[in-house]
Amino acid sequence: MPPTSPAPRLGDLERSVMEQLWDSTTTRPEGSSVREVLEGLPGERDLAYTTVMTVLDRLSKKGLVTRERDGRAWRYLPAGTRESLTAETMRASLGDVTDRRAALLHFLDGATSEELDDLRAALSEVEQRRG
Repeated sequence: MPPTSPAPRLGDLERSVMEQLWDSTTTRPEGSSVREVLEGLPGERDLAYTTVMTVLDRLSKKGLVTRERDGRAWRYLPAGTRESLTAETMRASLGDVTDRRAALLHFLDGATSEELDDLRAALSEVEQRRG
């Protein structure tokens, strides 16, 4: 079944911000401020507060994060899990090809035995759910 809307593509900084938000949900279930996200990002870049604020605003417009007012600031939470975003991206990628079966075969040809075991287990679980 094709996706209803294309999966958002993330740039490197957007991916880093999302990773920071996902990692912080257990310690900050109320969400993270721009400052908290900025302070949690890997120190390899010298980023401005406004840059992170712009990225969070863009992620909010893409529907990848939710935000709630906290005084004069916003608190941000991921709208979904890493796994749900990955699944959405995979579905969108498969929807972009004319021969889905061939694309899946190319993907599976490069899979490790552990990945194939995970796939078999996932397929079995889906079949059980569907009855």
